[in-house]
Amino acid sequence: MGEKWTILILREVWYGSSRFSDFERVLGCPRNLLAARLRMLVEEGILVTETYKEPGSRSRPKYVITPKGMDLVPAVMGLLQWGDRYRADPEGPAVLARHRACGAQAGVQIRCEGGHSVRAVDIESVPGPGFRVKPAE
Repeated sequence: MGEKWTILILREVWYGSSRFSDFERVLGCPRNLLAARLRMLVEEGILVTETYKEPGSRSRPKYVITPKGMDLVPAVMGLLQWGDRYRADPEGPAVLARHRACGAQAGVQIRCEGGHSVRAVDIESVPGPGFRVKPAE
């Protein structure tokens, strides 16, 4: 997920793109890299392919986000928020995220299981059930 094109593809899927040609046109990603990243996202279960056919054309795959991929939306949105704050054009962000039901700006927030909003400085990391210490040699 830490590779530039993968994050950009996920962003475009989230914006509504689903076809190879859409990604290629919007992102300007080299075809071989785009094909490899899409293949990896499908292999990882983040996207699935579905077939579509336009009149007079052959069948082609389109890419659809899975529930596993939807679970990445907060991470991608967090990166977009950071970029909008520190790297946006002087005119402002290229795309705004709004709550479909009311139109208000949507953003990522950290909340604890108790429902409290949590600042990054108020988070502590403690060993979890899968924590392992490498044995001394």
